[in-house]
Amino acid sequence: MTELVFIVEEDIDGGYNARAVGESIFTEAETLEELRRNVREAVECHFDAPQQRPKLIRLHVTRDGVVTL
Repeated sequence: MTELVFIVEEDIDGGYNARAVGESIFTEAETLEELRRNVREAVECHFDAPQQRPKLIRLHVTRDGVVTL
């Protein structure tokens, strides 16, 4: 695996949630900087051997927008 994508969403109560696409990895944090650290740590814990780990982790940050009519 060369790349692992995380979908990042703002939590309704504040902070951020991140879940990996195609893997059972989930983490959360109060800030994006903290989330980056938590994602890296979660990936390292999920893949036991370093050669199994992705070379690149992509964070896809999504935001809901509201448009009134």
